[in-house]
Amino acid sequence: MIKYLSFLTAALLITIGSCTSDNMQQEETTETQERKIVVYQVFTRLFGNTNTTNKPWGTIEENGVGKFSDFTGTALDSIRALGVTHIWYTGVPHHAVIRDYTAYGISEDDPDVVKGRAGSPYAVKDYYNVNPDLADDPARRLEEFKALIERTHRHGLKVLIDIVPNHVARRYEGLNNPEGVEDFGAGDDTSVEYRRDNNFYYIPGEPFRVPDFPDDYQPLGGEPHPLADGQFDENPAKWTGNGARKAQPDFNDWYETVKVNYGIRPDGTKDFPELPEGFDKKDYQAHYAFWQDKNVPDSWKKFRDIALYWTDMGVDGFRFDMAEMVPVEFWSYLNSAVKMKKTDAFLLAEIYNPAAYRDYIHLGKMDYLYDKVELYDTLKNIMQGHGSTDNLPPIQEGLADIEHHMLHFLENHDEQRIASPPFAGDARKGKPAMVVSATISTSPTMIYFGQEVGEPGAEEPGFGGPSRTSIFDYVGVPHHQRWMNDGAFDGGQLAPEEKALRDFYRRLLNFTLNSPALMGEYREIHDHNREQTEGYGHRVFSFVRWSVSEKLIIATNFDAEKAYEFNLKIPANVIAAWGLADGEYELAEQLYGEKNASLKMADGKGEVEVRLAPLESVIWKVGG
Repeated sequence: MIKYLSFLTAALLITIGSCTSDNMQQEETTETQERKIVVYQVFTRLFGNTNTTNKPWGTIEENGVGKFSDFTGTALDSIRALGVTHIWYTGVPHHAVIRDYTAYGISEDDPDVVKGRAGSPYAVKDYYNVNPDLADDPARRLEEFKALIERTHRHGLKVLIDIVPNHVARRYEGLNNPEGVEDFGAGDDTSVEYRRDNNFYYIPGEPFRVPDFPDDYQPLGGEPHPLADGQFDENPAKWTGNGARKAQPDFNDWYETVKVNYGIRPDGTKDFPELPEGFDKKDYQAHYAFWQDKNVPDSWKKFRDIALYWTDMGVDGFRFDMAEMVPVEFWSYLNSAVKMKKTDAFLLAEIYNPAAYRDYIHLGKMDYLYDKVELYDTLKNIMQGHGSTDNLPPIQEGLADIEHHMLHFLENHDEQRIASPPFAGDARKGKPAMVVSATISTSPTMIYFGQEVGEPGAEEPGFGGPSRTSIFDYVGVPHHQRWMNDGAFDGGQLAPEEKALRDFYRRLLNFTLNSPALMGEYREIHDHNREQTEGYGHRVFSFVRWSVSEKLIIATNFDAEKAYEFNLKIPANVIAAWGLADGEYELAEQLYGEKNASLKMADGKGEVEVRLAPLESVIWKVGG
């Protein structure tokens, strides 16, 4: 089992080749065929938009919008060449949007219960179709998405989309339901707060009231709209998506959504069968078999059918929004059904409660969870200069038994851009953290589109403010647009520093895809060097990774101003595990090929003379 280690701002990955002992070869007789997974999250609406107007609250005509068709073969090849295996198309299911599509049989959405003009991708209005904004011909929008799935597969990438089981849009209308599928809430008894097979929770006797908006906010920025009247017809009111039980939710509640009922009574007790003792150790087939004769809440069946609908269409997996707000037993039911249909489905949960991690993996049958609260938050503090790399080894040690399941990222649609002033103010400060994030475990790595060219999220979109690229409005993404280069997808308009940053990501991510050691063993050497190595400070971090054919030493320097020089010590227990004899081993640098060095072995211990420039990362391979 792999343990986790701390990070050094400059990353030295030392791969040791032929000098493995007979003993080690007996322990590891075959090289694993598994390789790292790299997910590229792309906000589908924004990816192909070349319009640079960026007017706050701008319309499609003013600010433009990206389409499915913008993901050309050239674009997909460029994404894959970055070192990507999976592409997460964010914002695909049809969500509430302020645009007149009545000519296509789609009802208008009310600006009083929609965030932004383009709407939140997490307020889904119809799970059996896709966002009409994304289609060249809205009447054929589903066919256009099917073509994108096929095109993505043809260019060597797997497809992920969102499913949001916890909540749906305030006005959900399933206009495209398959035969026999009833709409959410259609059969609900609205005279009671709770009934197990109701899809929603109700506040009987009270109509919904639009939140009191703050003085500095008006829907659509104050632009007149026939439905922007401070009213929304919902009687009785439903619980709001974040669980607020008020007929008039607060502006900071998820007021554009309603909470889905999974058979959790208002007092928190469960109104459905629970998994027997020991089911955390059983596989998905056993979980699937368990649920076959069980009577489960209606919402469970509806979301199972939705997930299988998209699986049958060719989608390779899902990112599940706010998974911990839905009971773990439902995930056992859903994920086992998906896995029975598609064994290699990629199932990723957004979750922020470390105490629940193991339940959602072992009982809920999730493949991967967000590693935000521990690794991401700690790395962010280090990047900002508030935290020490000494905080990293305990995190990795604590996650050792589930490290493979913890997806690593430095950006996503919910988080501030690294280059934004409130985060780091400089995209280069993400480089050492990215090396650590991508190489410290066997888990998948994720990057967010534009991260690789230093996108700062500086636009003033309408709903919300700068530092996060807007998910609510029509905007262009300037750094990303320069990489698109009017559809050439070759970075032709990037500034030199932006090209250099993307080149770094390309080198690093492709290295992770091709390194067997990164699917092998891990040990931290940070604490050892903090105690014994002069010049090794809390702004650097180091660890080792190894397999039969590769031995890596990884060191990073998080300091943007200071270089570090020290003799990095490789402890005797690592050398023993590697089976290295005393002597000198050539180190050939793998990221840029510019900093060759040597590993000197004596008395069963190793040392490497290291000089890490500010924010430097290097990969060395050890020869015989």
